[in-house]
Amino acid sequence: MKNKTVAAWLAFLGGPLGLHRFYLYGLGDWIGWLLPIPTALGVYGIQRVQQWGQDDQLSWMLIPLLGFTIAGCALRAILYGLMTPERWNARFNPAAAPDAAPGRTHWFTVFAIATSLLVGTAVLMASIAFSFQRYFEYQIEEARKISQ
Repeated sequence: MKNKTVAAWLAFLGGPLGLHRFYLYGLGDWIGWLLPIPTALGVYGIQRVQQWGQDDQLSWMLIPLLGFTIAGCALRAILYGLMTPERWNARFNPAAAPDAAPGRTHWFTVFAIATSLLVGTAVLMASIAFSFQRYFEYQIEEARKISQ
């Protein structure tokens, strides 16, 4: 029996590593195996910023990958948490009754939804702001080079 609350927390906390996908679909899920790739690339971008500063062009393209992956997994946690028990059990627990306990929403599920909404929104907005800021700064630098 797949529990909706566990899946929501796994999507929020371990989503960038694919833990929620492995919990729901098993170790054969190829999307679960692909999720760590943008996460690792984003972490590599952060390491490049720490090593070479914010002027590194590759880092400002890699860092948003981490942010978008975290935000996407937070969205997935919200979607899992908001699923009706009937839909959850039909999709992930087909042998169970439509109103079986693993598909029900509890307070711990609500906290997963609220936390995912808070953190996911903040990370998404920060990723968008960082990437646009660096992009426009790069455009200004290139325009300055052309005008000289």
